Amino acid sequence: MTDYTVEFVGTGEEITVSDKQTILKRCLEEGIAQEYSCRVGMCLACSAEIVEGEVAQPAARGLTEEEREDYALTCMARPLSDLKIDRGKYPPSIEDDTTSDASAEPAAADD
Repeated sequence: MTDYTVEFVGTGEEITVSDKQTILKRCLEEGIAQEYSCRVGMCLACSAEIVEGEVAQPAARGLTEEEREDYALTCMARPLSDLKIDRGKYPPSIEDDTTSDASAEPAAADD
């Protein structure tokens, strides 16, 4: 078991997280306010941009493969190195889901 330092950009907060523990779980233990909802890697409420470092998050189903390199779901992410993360930063796929067919005309109903 290895411990890593997780620094939260812009807050001055820093915690030590084991490679066997999620960042969210450690935040809750330390009393650090971290947004979350589902705790199973789907809702993206706990999303953070990875500024420096690496995480393992194989069960982060809410992120695309490309997004897993730049974003962490703190409910799933376990550190693989010391980290700097920026909480409350969301991946581009959130925007894609809400705007993908906004300008499309609704299909005409068959009578």
